[in-house]
Amino acid sequence: MSDLQKLVLASGSPRRVELLQQAGIEPDRLFPADVDERPMRAEHPRSLAKRLSVTKAQKAHDVLSKEAEPASGFILAADTVVAVGRRILPKAESSDEALHCLQLLSGRSHRVYTGLALVTPAGKLRQRLVETRVRFKRLSRQDMENYLASGEWRGKAGGYGIQGLAGTFVVKLVGSYTNVVGLPLYETTSLLSGEGYQVQLNWQAGARV
Repeated sequence: MSDLQKLVLASGSPRRVELLQQAGIEPDRLFPADVDERPMRAEHPRSLAKRLSVTKAQKAHDVLSKEAEPASGFILAADTVVAVGRRILPKAESSDEALHCLQLLSGRSHRVYTGLALVTPAGKLRQRLVETRVRFKRLSRQDMENYLASGEWRGKAGGYGIQGLAGTFVVKLVGSYTNVVGLPLYETTSLLSGEGYQVQLNWQAGARV
């Protein structure tokens, strides 16, 4: 296989894998890059998403280049940040965190930023930042309690997953839906194809079966 058709996803997110598969892309390898995701003092949500995606891509590249048989091909990394104004919401790990997120999001608009970083086979770094605006309905106490009981919020930025039950909370969305899920497909595939990756190579595979 050509290096231009090899892809390492610097993430362990099942959602990002599923989104790539939706586009007909099967990553050759998953390499979750362990980085400190805490924002810097007064860091803007946009800047955080960009910084973390680049850090993940560069770390994956640095580690993989030192292997006995160095991996070649593309390395793709992404980081999604949910924010109300300049306030960055956490990736909820407790019901208290998730409840606090839901209370902040209730009846308000918020923004979802995803930073994309791509290291090419030639070692060049390419970046994109995607922004989506989302408005939630006003959530009742029962809405919140039922959603917390579902457990879908765990580990998700902003304490919710739009592709699940929380999709019923969305009144309005402006921008990329897949960005809110975790990987904006249009921008990701444009970034890859612009560097020579054949995004549609496997699209006709089903027709040949």
